Order: sequence, then C-alpha cells, then structure tokens
Amino acid sequence: MNITPRTLAGGIAAATGIALIAAGPVMIYEGVHGQHQVKDQLSAQLISFPAKGDRGLPAAQAKYAGQQVTTGPLAKAYADMIENHVKNSTGGRTYSQVSAAATAAPDDTKLAALKQTAFMGESLRGSLMGAYQAWEVTYLVTGLGLAFIGIGAATLAVTGLSELSRRKVHVPDTIAALAESPSSGQPLM
Repeated sequence: MNITPRTLAGGIAAATGIALIAAGPVMIYEGVHGQHQVKDQLSAQLISFPAKGDRGLPAAQAKYAGQQVTTGPLAKAYADMIENHVKNSTGGRTYSQVSAAATAAPDDTKLAALKQTAFMGESLRGSLMGAYQAWEVTYLVTGLGLAFIGIGAATLAVTGLSELSRRKVHVPDTIAALAESPSSGQPLM
C-alpha cells in the first residue's frame, strides 16, 4: 500500500475528528457532573439568605430572601452580601488593614474581635466565590464538549467529501436521479 502525503493527512484528519467526537461527550458529562458536585457541596452547608425584611439582607440581595444557597449564582450573591457586611463592620477597611491596626494595638480587644470578624467573613466569601467560579467553569467545559462534537463531525464530513472527490465518486444531483438505474438510465420501479 502506497501512503501518500494526502492519504496521511486524510487519516490524521479522520483520527482527529473521531477523537474530538469521543472527547465531546466526556467533557459534557464532566461539566454536568461538576455542577452537581458544586450544588451538593453548597446544599450540604445549609447557607440561606436572611428572611425578607431582615436587617441583615441588603437591598441588592432582597430578591434572594430566605433562599438556600445551592447554585453558583446564589453563592456569588451571598458572597456579595458578606462583602457588604464586612465593609460595614470594618468601616470600609480590608482585613489586612484591620489586622495591621490590631497588631499595632495588641491590647485592643475590640480591634482583635473586628479582625476575627473580617477574617471569617473574607474566608467564607472566598469559599463562595470559589464555588461560583467552579460553577461557571462547568458551563465552559460543557460548551467545549459540544464544540468538540461539532468540530469532530465537521472534520469527518470534510475528510469524507475530500475522499469522495479524490476518487471521483459520482454523487447524484437530485433525488430523482437516485431512482434511475445507474446502468440503463431507466427508472428502477
């Protein structure tokens, strides 16, 4: 068998198409599975927004009143609420600023408590933002899986059409041409 560069390129293209089609469903599964994992982990934490009318519920999060945090977008909204609470508690100072002030005044118990509050708030906020980012990545992985399937199918189609044209295989122009006998030109029926 004589392997030409064109044959080799066609084989590589076909193998690539098959690999992409095979990888696509795996990525889609992992994306969906990842979202379920994030949802399960968030649900297990039993984090809920304050009830409607609660003083701790900022106006920006009012539409989430009483809801449990179970998705990435809800985790981000809750993280934004925590950020608001931390800023209100610290007078707009960051954890590092409060920590520096507490270190400079080691006997100030009020400042030490504020440092602890800021640390805990920022830690929870960071965890929730991580959950939100993981949730968003699952959409990317799922989308890439769909794209892989499409690109793989297109690659196989182009490779197949290229092979058909190389072999000069006649492709009928119309459905009616399919009903005619290839040898006699007479209808098959």
